[in-house]
Amino acid sequence: MCVPFAGAGPSFFHPWKDLAGDRRRVVSVELPGRERRIMEEPFRNVVEAAKNTVDDVVAELGPGARTVLFGHSLGAVLAYELVHLLSARDVHVERLVVSGSPGPWTQRERRAAGLPDEEFLARVEEFAGFRHEALDHPEMRELILPVLQADCEMHENYVPSTDDPVSVPITSLRGDSDGLVTAEEGRQWRDATTAEFTYVEFPGDHMYLVDLGREVLDVIETESARGR
Repeated sequence: MCVPFAGAGPSFFHPWKDLAGDRRRVVSVELPGRERRIMEEPFRNVVEAAKNTVDDVVAELGPGARTVLFGHSLGAVLAYELVHLLSARDVHVERLVVSGSPGPWTQRERRAAGLPDEEFLARVEEFAGFRHEALDHPEMRELILPVLQADCEMHENYVPSTDDPVSVPITSLRGDSDGLVTAEEGRQWRDATTAEFTYVEFPGDHMYLVDLGREVLDVIETESARGR
């Protein structure tokens, strides 16, 4: 189960379905404010987003399901909150794979939320290392910008719902030239679990996964198989 990063929707992970082949079924969390749910109000709080999304996750996976949760950046902390909730919902999370994110208790010091539109977009572009081409089209920008602003707000204001670590293994991934998340911050996730922790770096910046979907899936499969 993949959890999108700020501004993204399930379609980002559609190519991963073919890349995964018959190894795993790739499904995605579909948050309001994007794609098929474009007319719905986006969430502005990670904990509330998890609480309001967990029923959809359970319905998608089915009772008694076993899954790996993957989340990048905002998706990492949302996935972390979902792990806490799924433990009581008859869904067994085999592993949490977080990407491009400091540990859940680390407050975001570099912020974009609240800035005027152009400054906001410039800051997000600086953070991510790229600019989505849709933002250069006025009609698309009008649809995407409010969602991106809401996502950044809830990410930058995130405070975990509990100080208790999860009991599932965690793998933390990071691009080795990520200017937003340091290697030390990526390793902070070791304190978020009472189970096994592993850390893996890929070549690239904060959005390394755009070009390395197959490699990310290979690591997920290898790490998950090692824990069985």
